[in-house]
Amino acid sequence: MNLPDYSVVFDNWAFLMLGMQETLRISAFAVVIGFMIGSAVGLLRLSRVRVLRMAAGAYVEFIRGTPLLVQLYILYFGLPSIGIDLTARAAAIIGLSINSGAYVAEIVRAGIQSIDKGQTEAARSLGMSGHLAMIFVILPQAFRRIIPPLVNEFIILIKDSSLLSLIAITELMRAGQHIRSRTYQDFEIFTAIAILYFIVTFTLSNILGVLERRLQVSD
Repeated sequence: MNLPDYSVVFDNWAFLMLGMQETLRISAFAVVIGFMIGSAVGLLRLSRVRVLRMAAGAYVEFIRGTPLLVQLYILYFGLPSIGIDLTARAAAIIGLSINSGAYVAEIVRAGIQSIDKGQTEAARSLGMSGHLAMIFVILPQAFRRIIPPLVNEFIILIKDSSLLSLIAITELMRAGQHIRSRTYQDFEIFTAIAILYFIVTFTLSNILGVLERRLQVSD
């Protein structure tokens, strides 16, 4: 039995780091945009206007009911057939953002609904409008409650970014595939990639865990 030779990882470390940078760059954009989309859609899911509520619900159900890979293929390979050309990076950011937004929307909706209705009534009794009560009373409390599921969603997004290798994005996974195609050292390359993903997600989880604890203390 041949022992793993991880020298191939160190010999190609710079290339792997370039792939990691691309993974983190695209994921960061997608996290921010996905949170904005999800927050807006989550609020629309609670709208009193039925059309808006139904449209938001349809978006959430469709995105959650179809694979991310199919969504990426539609954006990158499908849209050019109807005259809309996206770069691979644009398709990646849009695809991840739209997909994450659907899950964030449900997290936001659930977080808002978990706040006791008495909070809104108390705010209204102080002369606040419904919108002001939502912005200054409900949302700050809901945000504290949704941090754990948001952290999980963002970690899932980073791991899902490995699918971008299938639409010509040279992120971490595709960088590893390039190295593997030259060296044929599958085990060493893919275990190294797994460790790098773990380091990123574990670090993010701990950083946001500290933020969550600080917010709880500030209560």
